[in-house]
Amino acid sequence: MNTDDGIRTVEVDEPGGTGVRLSVAAAGICGTDVQFVGIGMTGFVYGHEFAGVDDTGQPYFVEPTIYGGECEECRSGNPQRCIEPNHGNLGVFSDGGMAEAIVVPDYTLLALPPQLDVKDACLIEPGSVAWHAVRRAQVQPGERVLVVGGGTIGLLAAAAAQNHGFDVDVDTRHRHQLAAAEQLGFGKPSDAYDVVIDAAGSDSSLARSAEAARRGGRIVTLGVYLDRMPIPGSAISQVKELTYINSIAYGRHDGVREVEEVASMLARRPDIAQTLITHRFPIEDAREAFRVAADRGAGAIKVVIEP
Repeated sequence: MNTDDGIRTVEVDEPGGTGVRLSVAAAGICGTDVQFVGIGMTGFVYGHEFAGVDDTGQPYFVEPTIYGGECEECRSGNPQRCIEPNHGNLGVFSDGGMAEAIVVPDYTLLALPPQLDVKDACLIEPGSVAWHAVRRAQVQPGERVLVVGGGTIGLLAAAAAQNHGFDVDVDTRHRHQLAAAEQLGFGKPSDAYDVVIDAAGSDSSLARSAEAARRGGRIVTLGVYLDRMPIPGSAISQVKELTYINSIAYGRHDGVREVEEVASMLARRPDIAQTLITHRFPIEDAREAFRVAADRGAGAIKVVIEP
């Protein structure tokens, strides 16, 4: 939990309320969690990327979106855009999965395929964010795809595009990210692209995305911008007539949960988790886990806490 003294492991009450009790097996540290620590956000248990087992030993991933299910957005397959009261996300202003146990609504549960280890299943959440962005891009056969950013989201976006049958390149900043991209079969940047996915969320990554896009290309803004999104001006964006597409979280399409599609991808490709999860810490070492996760140049990609 983030406190006035920074990240600390503290005793909390046994979780209660209506729902299914899970013993948490693993919770990933997201870049958003690191941002929350940086701005001093306190008062709740972090963790929106997590999986665990119920009292019978059945492993589940938890889709952390809390929604009503009755509004137009929910009915159209976009619960991440729910407009009903009490919508939100576990681990964001409400207690999440960086704890030994949690009680969650039963509709958030996704039973894991047997080939996917529950301790790797926390990757389903960022994988679904990435998967949704690729779907939003509506990539067509023959189009070239570049992902800017070699962190967890960027590499998972490349994996999602590759899973859909597209050749994809990744523009990385750090040497260990380049090694991971090469290990997963992604190429290096060259020439111009029909679709560029900004998975870094910075002024420089948006500028790089606009630079790499062909005239008439599409840019999917997947990085998190807490204030303003600094889209390059007329010298690039307007002259090229670039289209910017926002993407947030994940949902359903044709009655299928995107988290389920990502779980299937990770089950088929265990090399993704083996490559992306670079550090695992017990919950007692949460402070050190956050320190490592915040140091992008230290060799970490996905840092996982195992209660």
